[in-house]
Amino acid sequence: MNQKTVTVPNISCGHCTHSIEQEVGELAGVSAVSADVATKQVVIKWDDPADWQTITDTLTEIGFPAQS
Repeated sequence: MNQKTVTVPNISCGHCTHSIEQEVGELAGVSAVSADVATKQVVIKWDDPADWQTITDTLTEIGFPAQS
């Protein structure tokens, strides 16, 4: 299992965290997503077949690009 924490500066409310958790959580292989409005961080756990590029592309597509 892989796990990564990323900063997403434009998380500003509960709707933002819900959108991130729902959209990224629906990707094949993603087992957990936790977004926090206070820290503006997202913790993602995933297995294959999901890959990190697909996860970051999804975050960007829904309007929440991650900082490296």
